[in-house]
Amino acid sequence: MIDSVSLAIIEQLQEDGRRPYAAIGKAVGLSEAAVRQRVQKLLDQGVMQIVAVTDPLTVGFRRQAMVGINVEGDLDPVADALTTMEEVEYVVMTAGSFDLLIEIVCEDDDHLLQMINKRIRTLPGVRSTESFVYLKLRKQTYTWGTR
Repeated sequence: MIDSVSLAIIEQLQEDGRRPYAAIGKAVGLSEAAVRQRVQKLLDQGVMQIVAVTDPLTVGFRRQAMVGINVEGDLDPVADALTTMEEVEYVVMTAGSFDLLIEIVCEDDDHLLQMINKRIRTLPGVRSTESFVYLKLRKQTYTWGTR
């Protein structure tokens, strides 16, 4: 379990991933060194990542899509194969109309077509796909806190 101080550190970093450890320490009641140590532990345990989040459209990736996938049989092999594809940003197992939802980021429509037609639909176990092409990114945040 993550204690309340580590949760507060995570919230501070969600607001600003570049916030200095000294400022975080002041906000959560720890020394800069203690914050540095806790952040490293959270990173090492895979609890969080500190990354630059971009709008893919502004950095040369002209096509994003959410793809719903229906699978015959075990979901794990298909999900595992999808996680190895560099264009696939998210893989989520779901209940409902689709077995898996993935988000893919592509350079253009040809790249998107190649991903869906040649790489995703050809995976053993994939029964069907439905694509939802993004026209414009209106909101993308990661500041939901730790509740």
